[in-house]
Amino acid sequence: MINFDRLIPVIIFRKSQELCSFKKSSMDVHSKTTRSYNMRQIKSKNTLPEIRLRKALHRRGHRYRLNVKSLPGKPDLVLQKHRSVVEVRGCFWHGHKGCRYFNLPKTRTEWWGAKISATRERDKRNKTTLEEMGWKVIVVWECTIKDNIEQVVLNIEENLWTN
Repeated sequence: MINFDRLIPVIIFRKSQELCSFKKSSMDVHSKTTRSYNMRQIKSKNTLPEIRLRKALHRRGHRYRLNVKSLPGKPDLVLQKHRSVVEVRGCFWHGHKGCRYFNLPKTRTEWWGAKISATRERDKRNKTTLEEMGWKVIVVWECTIKDNIEQVVLNIEENLWTN
C-alpha cells in the first residue's frame, strides 16, 4: 500500500525553463522560473488532507457540499443537515502555532509573516461571520489528519451531535 504522506513532489521541467539561473547572492535553491512553476502548482481546493477527510466522512455515511460560494470563506465542507461547516487548514498556509509543519521561511520573513497574519485574520473574520449566521464551525488542521484520520472523524461526529 502506498503511504501518501511520504510522497515527495516531483518537478517536471519544460525544455524552455532554465534549470540553474540563480544569482550567487540568492538564498533560494531554485531559479525564478522553477520557483514560479512550483508555486503555481499549490492548490487551494482538493488538497490531499481535504480529500482524505472527505473520503473518511463519506465512508461513515456523511454527505456534504464542497466550497459553497454563498457562505463566507467558501468552507471546504458544508454539512447542511447539521448546519455545520468543516474547514481543513494547511498548517503552513494558516500558521498553525506549535506545529512541526509550520516554520516561517528564512527568506522574505516580513512578507511571509504579513501574508500568514492576513490569512489568520481572514479565518477569524469568516469564522465569526459563519457563527453569527447560525453555523457551527469545525476547524481541522492538516497535521491532525496526517496523524490520525479516524480520531479526527470521531471528533467531527461528536461536534456534529452536540450543541
